[in-house]
Amino acid sequence: MGSVPRSELQSTVPALTPARPVIWPPRVHRTLSNGLEVVLVESHTIPKFTGELFFRSGNAVTAAKAPGLADMTATMVRTGTTERTSREIEEDLRRMGSDLSSGAGADTSVVSFAGLVDFSNDLLGLVSELARQASFPADEFERERRQLVETLRIERTTPGFLASERLRRVLFGAHPYGTISPTEEQVAGYRIEQLKEYYRQYYRPGNALLVMVGDFAPQAMLGQIEKIFGAWSSGPVEGAPDPALPELPARRVYLVHLPGSVQTQIVIGNRAITRKHPDWLRLTLANSIYGGAFNSRLVMNIREDKGYTYSPRSGAHPLRQHGFFSIGAAVRNDVVAAALTEIFYEIDRMRSTPVGEEELDDARNYLTGIFSLGLATQDGLAGQLATSTLEKLPEDYLETYRERVLKLTSADVLDAAQKYFDSAHAQIVIVGDRAQIESQAAQFGDLEVYDAQGNRI
Repeated sequence: MGSVPRSELQSTVPALTPARPVIWPPRVHRTLSNGLEVVLVESHTIPKFTGELFFRSGNAVTAAKAPGLADMTATMVRTGTTERTSREIEEDLRRMGSDLSSGAGADTSVVSFAGLVDFSNDLLGLVSELARQASFPADEFERERRQLVETLRIERTTPGFLASERLRRVLFGAHPYGTISPTEEQVAGYRIEQLKEYYRQYYRPGNALLVMVGDFAPQAMLGQIEKIFGAWSSGPVEGAPDPALPELPARRVYLVHLPGSVQTQIVIGNRAITRKHPDWLRLTLANSIYGGAFNSRLVMNIREDKGYTYSPRSGAHPLRQHGFFSIGAAVRNDVVAAALTEIFYEIDRMRSTPVGEEELDDARNYLTGIFSLGLATQDGLAGQLATSTLEKLPEDYLETYRERVLKLTSADVLDAAQKYFDSAHAQIVIVGDRAQIESQAAQFGDLEVYDAQGNRI
């Protein structure tokens, strides 16, 4: 059989059917007497439940004194309690058929867990122990510290990490968001007592949010939670500092020299907005059209048409106090200038020309579609509920999300692009071999050069 012509094949693609309505299960939202905020949603698709215990403090609160301390504390929390050793914790999790992890970001620390509903009481009891009775064993501390130092050594050779580190420093300066990772020397200076002090100060119920989605009756589960977490004593918690941000100059280039690199990592950024800002959905849609989706303009241009890179992507990143917009691509050394030219061409096209209705409609459908897919699993739904609750978004934020996205117009996209795709003040970071890329980079603004340790050359 002969092949079907592309034009004929395209004409046979069926039209999209109307989006199915999302049936939102009842939500229980309570605050215990000790301040612990609880959000529960029943989901009876499988006999399991998923939960996340968040603390509204992360690496930002200690960045000035001990960068990464919240992350190290979260890692250590699951290595032992006053009741169980690390090995006993792992054995109990296997016995219950449960998963549990912990970590921290800039603004939050979290214990995430999932298991069979039959073991909900035991699993919640373990989570409570981790939140209240972590023991910080000295041998585990030394092991985790050595592992973190090795990770940092590897990151210092990774273009993506080096680019992100320099961009955040440029955009946020001395603000806690300007530091994404500790140095080896800072990790070597960690002391167990620092971790214990962070734990005592920030792992408190009035600073916490417990989100659970699963095969349970919410009122019965709330009774379990009251029994297990109700005696947890509360106390005051300090917020993260929010110093003034640096004034960003006109477009400037920061080259991080990585000798012998066979390709170049490009990251471009501007400061932007948080999720609570009225323009957030406009920016989200504009980003999707520009470079936030696989069929976006950036991908079609520098991947599909020019072949400069495999996976260019842009993103809007909302932190609690501030946000930023970034564009990233790993390209061949010989096309750095060409790739930057096309990146800025697409930015300026977004800023100057209204989006057509067909492209706009595709982007709106994409955003509402991935939103719906994200709600199809217990952990996806729990994540969305956690975000909206932590950010104190309107109570109906999730229920009305698709409707609000579908109402956005071409004028909304143009407005967001003009406000937040600030090409004239974009900060450009490129990581690669200086000898091969410096002359190309210098075409796009005043140049500063750094080594992989962050020292200016």
